[in-house]
Amino acid sequence: MGSFKRDYQLWIMVFPAILVVFVFNYVPMYGIQLAFRDYDFSKGITGGEWRGLHYFEQFINSFSFADLMQNTVAISLATIVLSFPVPIVLALILNQLMGKRIKRTLQTTVYLPHFISTVVLVGMLNVLLSPSTGVIGQLMKWAGMGDINLLASTNAFVPVYVLSDIWQHCGWNSIIYLAALSTIDPQLYDAAKIDGASRWQTIRHIEFPALVPTIIILFILSMGHVLGTGFEKVFLMQNTLNLPVSEVISTYVYKIGIVSNQFSYSAAIGLFNTVINFIFLYAMNLISRRTSSISLW
Repeated sequence: MGSFKRDYQLWIMVFPAILVVFVFNYVPMYGIQLAFRDYDFSKGITGGEWRGLHYFEQFINSFSFADLMQNTVAISLATIVLSFPVPIVLALILNQLMGKRIKRTLQTTVYLPHFISTVVLVGMLNVLLSPSTGVIGQLMKWAGMGDINLLASTNAFVPVYVLSDIWQHCGWNSIIYLAALSTIDPQLYDAAKIDGASRWQTIRHIEFPALVPTIIILFILSMGHVLGTGFEKVFLMQNTLNLPVSEVISTYVYKIGIVSNQFSYSAAIGLFNTVINFIFLYAMNLISRRTSSISLW
């Protein structure tokens, strides 16, 4: 209570953010009970027969469970493994640039794709990868690879998804690493120059160790989304030809819940997804705390 009186201005400033999180993140959790009931419009959100774990068992025993898990984990892990190191490398490169004009121009260039909406991005992919009119499609044809529709290929879906994600977000994600690099004591750089350290040695012995705590924290947070593949981009990139590899939990929940009106079943799948993500997050945090003494809690 004493701290609240002393810092009441800060509490007033942060109160709108707390209110938004409470209203949009905690109040809707009341609907979790739908995963354990037979939802009935006439009886409201609290009505319906109690079914316990029936819908969870139905999902786990369904014929699509293995494919959904495989597709979701494959896309998520590929995104984490391939895209996670890119912002780190980009931040280290940008930090080594001496010319301010070149540095600002390059930063602006790599930041801009982040502000492109998902709908526009997928539209760009359709235009560029079209085997008949797309630039990349024409280049593949000139290279003797034939008319290959990458968005309709089950083998190319994950690479296209991951590479486009890297292009769109690597610049923006590098900002937090640049912020961490800005906290390095300039005297360390001066000492490195006096000792005759090369740029690679400076990166290896000064900059990268300074990034390690940030890298670990962000990696722990990323593990909380192992089964949390984004809905919009996957759904927009889906078609009947790539569906065997593009159907993930988020798109399946949409089709089951909104399209088929199976609200209890879709709520159970969504809750299952959230619980698995939390287990991954907790396990990675525990491993990090025991191995490096760096953790979220």
